Amino acid sequence: MAAVPSAVHLPRCVVSPTGRHSASLIFLHGSGHSGQGQREWIKNVLNQDLTFQHIKIIYPTAPSRPYTPLKGGFSNVWFDRFKISMDCPEHLESIDSMCQVLSGLIDEEVKTGIQKSRILIGGFSMGGCMAMHLAYRNHPDVAGVFVLSGFLNKASVVYQCLTLVAVIPQLSRPVGFSYSWVQGGPQTWKKMGGREGEAEDQAKSCQGGGNDNRLSSYYRSNGV
Repeated sequence: MAAVPSAVHLPRCVVSPTGRHSASLIFLHGSGHSGQGQREWIKNVLNQDLTFQHIKIIYPTAPSRPYTPLKGGFSNVWFDRFKISMDCPEHLESIDSMCQVLSGLIDEEVKTGIQKSRILIGGFSMGGCMAMHLAYRNHPDVAGVFVLSGFLNKASVVYQCLTLVAVIPQLSRPVGFSYSWVQGGPQTWKKMGGREGEAEDQAKSCQGGGNDNRLSSYYRSNGV
């Protein structure tokens, strides 16, 4: 396995808040992408940069490592997979190693004075899966976790840890969400901190322009 960098050496793209920094968002990209690329993708979708008055956004880039689905070819991925399927075991060695690296990013924010309860973790595709492992298994006291177009394997250890922790982070449900990727359906969704009606709230927050004010209001209403 390729050497995994420490958090201090993890490349990242940072978008500073427009006002006083009082919360942080760690946004993880999908497989084969980059932090800068994820920022640009969001910018293309919104027709403007994603910025908040009080939230600093951190887009780290995963290290390049051999990736089994690419027959061992190198790619910027958060962890390895035996194959891209919900029915196979998780590659826990690489997942746990990256959890340690990304925990360093959280520690860096805490050292600057940001409470862990005001740090959001989320991601797109593989980044969303990585975010759930990071939050549920290592940092259940963060403000929340979100997943865009991602999934957990059916026998994921994330499901197993739900009965072992007293506090779990709030799980944000994106617009168009389906329970099909959640093993156990709505019941497991609620155990993971999901709330009914959240998709509608987010849709209202994202309609039209001015994403700074609308999304900031949404996150403030959820304690961030």
